[in-house]
Amino acid sequence: MTKAAAKAANKAQAGKPKSAKKGAEKTTAKAAPKKIAVPPAVLKLHQMILKSLDDDKAEEIVSIELAGKSSIADFLVIASGRSSRQVSAIAEHLVERISKETGRKVRAEGKAVGDWVLIDTGDIVVHIFRPEVRSFYNLEKMWGGAAIPEPAAA
Repeated sequence: MTKAAAKAANKAQAGKPKSAKKGAEKTTAKAAPKKIAVPPAVLKLHQMILKSLDDDKAEEIVSIELAGKSSIADFLVIASGRSSRQVSAIAEHLVERISKETGRKVRAEGKAVGDWVLIDTGDIVVHIFRPEVRSFYNLEKMWGGAAIPEPAAA
């Protein structure tokens, strides 16, 4: 840009009212997304779920915070069991522990088959998979952006 062109551009900008400049600045600035606070009771339930899964030898436990991203739940917890029998047992123990410690009525779907069990506590949704089923559906990628490792060959 030549000096004359730069001078003309500055003159044109100076001729605009100051309120127009401020309005342009306000429309371009974006507000930072607000962090949604998770209630302490939900955090306590979340820790209890993670401990229960760990105690029952669930593998590849992943927790994804959904607060502020989705109205479905505050957390999505995903874990694997080595077999259909282990998946069903992990799910049964988790349902019993949640009911005993919180008094909540918890729904579980898929325990009879044991390939994929979904447990809905209201604030936290838990998925327990066999490794092959988990890699097929790959919920981590959909909700958290992370891929899970391929199941080890037997």
